[in-house]
Amino acid sequence: MSERLEDIAAAMVADGKGILAADESSGTIKKRFDVIGVESTADSRRDYRELLFRSADAMRNHISGVILYDETIRQKAVDGTPLVELIRAAGAIPGIKVDAGAKPLVNYPGDTITEGLDGLRERLAEYYKLGARFAKWRAVIDIDTASNVPSAAAINANTHALARYAALCQEAGIVPIVEPEVLMDGSHDIDTCFEVTKATLIKLYDALYEARVNLEGSILKPNMVIAGKKSGTKNSPEEVAEKTIRVFRQTVPTAVPGIAFLSGGQSDEEATANLNAINAIGPHPWKLTFSYGRALQAAPQKAWSGKGENVAAAQAAFAHRARMNGLAALGTWKSEFETAA
Repeated sequence: MSERLEDIAAAMVADGKGILAADESSGTIKKRFDVIGVESTADSRRDYRELLFRSADAMRNHISGVILYDETIRQKAVDGTPLVELIRAAGAIPGIKVDAGAKPLVNYPGDTITEGLDGLRERLAEYYKLGARFAKWRAVIDIDTASNVPSAAAINANTHALARYAALCQEAGIVPIVEPEVLMDGSHDIDTCFEVTKATLIKLYDALYEARVNLEGSILKPNMVIAGKKSGTKNSPEEVAEKTIRVFRQTVPTAVPGIAFLSGGQSDEEATANLNAINAIGPHPWKLTFSYGRALQAAPQKAWSGKGENVAAAQAAFAHRARMNGLAALGTWKSEFETAA
C-alpha cells in the first residue's frame, strides 16, 4: 500500500466505506461496559475489540480505517496476533487517537481547550512504528448562548492546536483527522449551530493554511449542523443535510479529499438517515462518510454483553450497522433496510 499521505487519505474515504472510532478512553469504555454488565479489564476490552476487528463482512466491505486508543494499538489478540495486524488483514487502515482530552480554558468559564501537544512529535514517531497511518485530535466547542460560549478565544486556541497537531502528524508520515466538534448537547437551535460551526471552520482552515498543512493529506471530522438536544426540536434529515452542506460550501476547501462525520450523540438510525440525506443531495466536491463510535457500536455491545457465545450475534449487529452507514455514504440507504434486517 502506498505511504503517500494523499493516497492514505483517499483510501480512508473510499466509496461506501467509513471509519470505526474504537478509541474510547478506559473511562469511557468502562461506562459503556457498565451498561451491558461487563467488567472493564484489559482482557475484556481486548476481547470486545477483537470481535469487531474479526468481523470479516463489516471490516472488508464497509470499514476503511479504525481509530485506536493507546492501550489497543499495543494489544495482541487471544491467538497472539497484534490487533493492528487484524485490522490490516481486513484491508482497513489502523489509526490512533493522540489528544490528551479537553480541560477548562483558563479565564473562560464554560470553554475548554484540548491538551496533548507536549511530546506529540515523539509519540507520533512511536505510533508510526506500531502501525498507525492516521491520527485523530478532537477539539470540543460547546454552545451556551446565555453565557457567551464558545468565546472567540476558545475557537482560536482550539483551531491553533488542531493545526499544530496536523503539521506534526504529516511530518511523521501520518494523515491527520482534524475534529472540531461543535457539541449538540445544548438548548440552541439549528441556526446557532450553523453559525458556530461556520466560525469554527473558517478559523480552522486559516490555522491549517498558516501551519502549511497539506490539505490533500488530511481529513475533516466535523459535527452535522443540528439543533441541540435540549432545544426540544427534532430537525428533519433534509434540513440537517441542507444546512450542513451549506456551511461546508462556505468554509471547507475542495482540496480536502473527504469529510467523515462524527455521530455526536445521535441515535444509530438518526446518524445513518442524516448521512444519507447529505449524500442524496450530491454530488459534492468532497467524499462525505462516517467516523462513528457509539452509532456503530451500541448494537454489537448490547448483543455481545461479554459472553463468548454471543460473538457471532455481535458481529452480525456490527455488520448490519456498518452496511447501513456504508449505504448512507453512497446516498442509497432506505429506512426499510433497517426493518428487513
